[in-house]
Amino acid sequence: MPIYQIDGLTPVVPEESYVHPTAVLIGDVILGKGVYVGPNASLRGDFGRIVVKDGANIQDNCVMHGFPGQDTVVEEEGHIGHGAILHGCVIGRNALVGMSAVIIDGAVIGENSIVGASAFVKANAEMPANHLIIGSPAKAIRTLSEQELAWKNKVPVNTRRWWNAVSRRCTRWSHYGKSKQGVSGWRLMKTCGQKPQPEG
Repeated sequence: MPIYQIDGLTPVVPEESYVHPTAVLIGDVILGKGVYVGPNASLRGDFGRIVVKDGANIQDNCVMHGFPGQDTVVEEEGHIGHGAILHGCVIGRNALVGMSAVIIDGAVIGENSIVGASAFVKANAEMPANHLIIGSPAKAIRTLSEQELAWKNKVPVNTRRWWNAVSRRCTRWSHYGKSKQGVSGWRLMKTCGQKPQPEG
């Protein structure tokens, strides 16, 4: 993975975390344990500090950046969907940010909340915990139901356990190599947690 030091500050990546080889970490970036950073993500701590706490995941093509003196933070078990942009904001514990959402300077997303795909959360907005947040500009439209909170914490892809497992799998099997030239017969779909089946 490309790691860049700036002004003597080098990104911190614990062994238990995984950063995809095409992701970029620059300067004052601190990852917790069991963090997953997906392909083409950019965590740029050249002005403000970037902090991703234990068990959080930053998916493909996400951008994290901020202004001087301003931390951009994803709290424990935060879930940042593909292509989201976080700039100088704080994402609460176990919150989920949907694909292509944009959250900018000084905004705070409360714990366990869900920010809908493509939402735009304006500067200094304070969104409450346990809410559904959608729109442009985004608004907290209602409290999440007990069923929705249970779903969010039950669906494997939303849980710390899932992303810790993904980090371990990627760390164990990550390599560059040639692609296969073909598959004899249909390759069965793999469900997470299953051992790979032989092809052919």
